[in-house]
Amino acid sequence: MKVRKLGRDRISEIVQAALDLAFEVGPDRVTTGMIADHLGLTQPAIYKHFRNKEDIWRAVAEKLSDRITDNIARATSADQGPVDRLRQLVLGHLRLVQETPALPEIMVTRGPKGARSVVQSHVQPSMSAFQNAVVDAIREARVEKILRPDINAADLATLILGIIQSLVLRLLVARDSTILLRDGKRLLELQLSVFVEPGE
Repeated sequence: MKVRKLGRDRISEIVQAALDLAFEVGPDRVTTGMIADHLGLTQPAIYKHFRNKEDIWRAVAEKLSDRITDNIARATSADQGPVDRLRQLVLGHLRLVQETPALPEIMVTRGPKGARSVVQSHVQPSMSAFQNAVVDAIREARVEKILRPDINAADLATLILGIIQSLVLRLLVARDSTILLRDGKRLLELQLSVFVEPGE
């Protein structure tokens, strides 16, 4: 006997299917028909949970924004020093992108307003909060003389965030999300080693 899915489970499946397809074919090419086919459903089954495609993308935006916010909360609530907090922020964000590789493409693709702009406008504040958390961790590490105080905190943040940006660019070209954490850990430690105060 076929077990019916609870509404929230089906909604979660639809949101995840939209993200999967956004990475496979590009955010602007995803249709409700494609989402239905991906899940083995009919389009009316999709519309039982969402009025239109824009509502699906709003749910995608909420999911992504919540994941970014959760990463910040985990890193900043833990009892750890600023450099470990910085590691957790960066690697947590790379893990998020590895699990939802459509995120960068959704955020950087330019074009006419539509579903993607719904996600961009909703997720951008969370991304700004993430960048601010990185800068705050660096400032604290400089005050504690763990990282070099002779380099501006915003410049250090730009270089560290550049690790994420360069790996994301490779992801968009190679379509291989496994590089993110694999190479990100190594590159982050290399970058930090350059900025650590002598004797630390």
